[in-house]
Amino acid sequence: MALPDHPIATGATAEIYTWRDGWVLKLFKQGISRQTVAYEAEISRIVHATGLPVPAVGEVLEINGRFGLELERVDGISMLEALIRKPWKYGVYAHQLAELQAEMHTRRVAKLPAQSERLRQKIMDAEKLPEELRIAALNAWEGIPRDDQLCHGDFHPGNIQLAQHGPVIIDWIDATRGSPLLDVTRSTLLFSGIQLPSDFPGGRQLNLIIPRFYHAYRKRYFELNPLDPQEMEKWLPLLAAARLEENIQFDEKRLLTIAQQLVSTGNNEEGREY
Repeated sequence: MALPDHPIATGATAEIYTWRDGWVLKLFKQGISRQTVAYEAEISRIVHATGLPVPAVGEVLEINGRFGLELERVDGISMLEALIRKPWKYGVYAHQLAELQAEMHTRRVAKLPAQSERLRQKIMDAEKLPEELRIAALNAWEGIPRDDQLCHGDFHPGNIQLAQHGPVIIDWIDATRGSPLLDVTRSTLLFSGIQLPSDFPGGRQLNLIIPRFYHAYRKRYFELNPLDPQEMEKWLPLLAAARLEENIQFDEKRLLTIAQQLVSTGNNEEGREY
């Protein structure tokens, strides 16, 4: 089947093209291996089998020297785009996001990789993380909660498609079995205190609405899953250290500032309590 001339969406690692009836093709950029694409396909199949609102997965294909993955077509816009278009509905979207995440955290999937090992590898691979903070992060990592619930690993409004039949969760490449608390902490890191650059689509508008959106999301999540929010704050510096592996240039300064708390009074090896 011939590839259309233009993608319908473009991301950091792949382009999305219209494909056969009811499907799209996620075509990964040059240099991304078949093994990586096959891994995403396998993870996505495992998650789809849980019954969560997740696109079905087709075949792994090779087209013009690039590897692609067939995915069930989900017509609609992302929750992020919806926030830009209708910012006054932030409370509705925040509750949807929290409810989806809380529902996801009721699932257990033994076949997924461990969240703890994924975090450790990110800390080890973060080139922008000073060695003092890397050592402190690895020390803190020893005490993280090790649960076995389904965690997305990158749960934010850009990874929720608002289809006619309801919201659908996409992009499961970072899915693990682990702690819901750490998964929510990762989401918190993406929302709370961030300042998007002016060239980010809708960045100025999102910077105004995100604090209220995050407050509503957090309140609703902890109503549904009564964990201790203070425990979440405790792990933010560790998650910030791990996120530095992703080389998000506009956010590096903020992430380093948060990670610095790993060596501040009360969070270092002598003062930390678990």
